[in-house]
Amino acid sequence: MKEKLLVFKEDNYSLKRTISILILLMVIGGVFGFIYEELFYKIDLGYFVKRGSTYGPWIPIYAVGSLLIVLITYTYKNKPYLIFIINTILTGLLEFFTGLFLHKIFNLRLWDYNKEILNFGNINGYICLRSILFFGISSLFLIYVIIPILKKITKNLKDKNLFIISLIFGLLFLFDIIIYIIINYL
Repeated sequence: MKEKLLVFKEDNYSLKRTISILILLMVIGGVFGFIYEELFYKIDLGYFVKRGSTYGPWIPIYAVGSLLIVLITYTYKNKPYLIFIINTILTGLLEFFTGLFLHKIFNLRLWDYNKEILNFGNINGYICLRSILFFGISSLFLIYVIIPILKKITKNLKDKNLFIISLIFGLLFLFDIIIYIIINYL
C-alpha cells in the first residue's frame, strides 16, 4: 500500500509529502468541480445555483475522482492519450455507480442528466457523454497543469509544514461533509 501511495517517485517525495500533496489535490479537485458546476448550471439554467452536497465551495465526488485519477494514472503521464481514455472510463464509472448507489440506497439524486442540456448518451440520468468527456479532459488538466503547479508552489515547504497546511484544508473539507450530513440527513 505504501508503494502505491508514492506516486511521485521521480521527485523522491517522502510518504508524508506524498499524502500531503494528495490531500491538497483532493481539495483542489473538489473546488474545481464546484466551479465547473456553478458555471455549467449558470449556462444551463440562466442563473447561479449552489451546487454540491456541502456548505463550502467543493464537491466530494470530484475530490474522490481527483484522487483516483492520480493514484491510477499518474504513472502513465508520458502517455496523454492513455490518461484520457482510462480516466474517461474511470470517472464515468465513478459517477454512474455513485449516482446509482445514492439513488437506490438513500433515494437521493444529487444530479440528473435527464434535466440538463447537452445530455447526449445519457444513461438513466447518472452519466452522459458530455460529462465523461469533460472529466477525461479535466484529468489531463490535473496531470499536466495542476500537479506541476502544486509541486512548484510546495517545493520549498518542509514536509511538516506542508502536512499541516494539507491537514487544515483536508479537515475543513471533511468537517464540512460531516456537518452537512448531520444537519440534512440525521
